Amino acid sequence: MLECLAERTIALAQQKKIHDENEGYDPLLERRIRRLLLDLMKNKVRLITNMGAANPIAGAKKILEIANELNIPCKIAAITGDDVIDLINNIYITTDTNAPLSNYEPIISANAYLGIDALLPALETDANIIITGRVADPSLFLAPQVYHYNWDQNDYHKLGQGTLIGHLLECAGQITGGYFADSVKKVVPDLTNLGFPFAIIDSDGRAIISKVKGTGGCINLSTVKEQLLYEVHNPSEYITPDVIADFSTAELREVGENQVEISNASGKERPIKLKVSVGYHAGYLGEGEISYAGTAAIERALLVEDILKERLKEHFPNLRIDLIGVSSVHRTQFEKVVPYEVRVRAAGYHHSQQIAQLVGEEVEALYTNGPAAGGGVRKKVTETIGVVSTLIDRNRVKPKITLFDNQV
Repeated sequence: MLECLAERTIALAQQKKIHDENEGYDPLLERRIRRLLLDLMKNKVRLITNMGAANPIAGAKKILEIANELNIPCKIAAITGDDVIDLINNIYITTDTNAPLSNYEPIISANAYLGIDALLPALETDANIIITGRVADPSLFLAPQVYHYNWDQNDYHKLGQGTLIGHLLECAGQITGGYFADSVKKVVPDLTNLGFPFAIIDSDGRAIISKVKGTGGCINLSTVKEQLLYEVHNPSEYITPDVIADFSTAELREVGENQVEISNASGKERPIKLKVSVGYHAGYLGEGEISYAGTAAIERALLVEDILKERLKEHFPNLRIDLIGVSSVHRTQFEKVVPYEVRVRAAGYHHSQQIAQLVGEEVEALYTNGPAAGGGVRKKVTETIGVVSTLIDRNRVKPKITLFDNQV
């Protein structure tokens, strides 16, 4: 599996596709396929990936082009149908705000989360690589379990267990200690050589999560539990296109070094609607940064905050000012901090790119118009993509498989 897609990235990919019909797949696809293709074919390993992003067809063609160049026989199945922008309209209600989509125009992308019912027909082909767009992350891992063991798609106990395995694997290095580690209380060995996880799965869905010997990181009950709860709002009702999984019954057991056994997750009938991730143009983000060091650094930074808010209040009544390292994350100081140096970041959104540029320009002007001894100014304007979600009847979404074969 190469699970490489996030909510915002598919909207960004859609923007690229709009400008060029041959773009819109993961920008790292070519580099990864060049490194993997020979080993995949030599060892008869099938690859499933969502690197197709907004354009699985173009991604499949690029893989075929690489296979031809390397003179490697390869068959690719591209799964489409997740793009539902023509099936929704502006009266659809978002699940985030209960507001109609008309509040978020212009809409750039709308992609339904496909499940195993889109992947299984592709696995039935003899494709070496299956490339998709928006498929639910755990479904990428559940589909081969269902296919290999011929699980009944109404066996929600096994589907729930298989979904848990997929959820644990989908973020790769997070479960081997990457997202878990700190250098004081949760020391993880050899993070620079962090290993990725794999699962050995029995026909009943019981699995052992492990990693390749000799790699860094660790797998234990703590790393697994953290990943189990990652982005899970309700462990007893984790909603996917395939099953409403219940992780609350799961049993975890360390069975060896860097080996954790997973069993007894469950689930219930899949939802009648599919989640749709909707990307929309959210204006432009103007940013500017400047540093102050030495005596009274923080007092000069606070003066900068006053100056910028006053000068930009007409266009940016909610201008954000961060004193990086002092109050930029939790937005408050928990104890008295007297730093020797501080970096000020100003940021504001505006629908006009030209006005968004004012934020960086005002920060740059502080070189001579602001407190003494500011330096290291950076400024930029970024077109921003917002993401909201809605629901669509699953019977309106029609996945399609397109096969590519170079016949080398």
